[in-house]
Amino acid sequence: MLIINPQLRIPNRELTEKFIRASGPGGQNVNKVSTAVELRFDARRSPSLSEPVRVRLLALADQRITEEGMVIIQASRFRSQEQNRMDARERLMALILTATRVPKKRVATRPSHGAKERRLQGKRVRAGVKAGRTPAWDHE
Repeated sequence: MLIINPQLRIPNRELTEKFIRASGPGGQNVNKVSTAVELRFDARRSPSLSEPVRVRLLALADQRITEEGMVIIQASRFRSQEQNRMDARERLMALILTATRVPKKRVATRPSHGAKERRLQGKRVRAGVKAGRTPAWDHE
């Protein structure tokens, strides 16, 4: 059971783990033992996720989420299979936790009168600097 928060729990039957050989340093161990973990979670068909969380999770522009709604996390940071399993689960938990947060609504505001005046004054100063760069003599 993967516990995201007190209201959201994902049962182990919804998670698929596949153990693969890791790349990188590790000597002969890297050639013999499948320590890397590929964790798959079908977010689109998961009954554990509420609809708003599912929509936000699938809307994340993340390379770990496929077009079919499958979340794929690969973990090979550690030499131990168990540590990589825990790492993959923690990363999935963090990703889903991000989707549980409701984004704040943006309140439309307008620039104040003083802000408009400061902007226009800055433009006048800059125009004066540029006008001062042109030669005073006539081009004819």
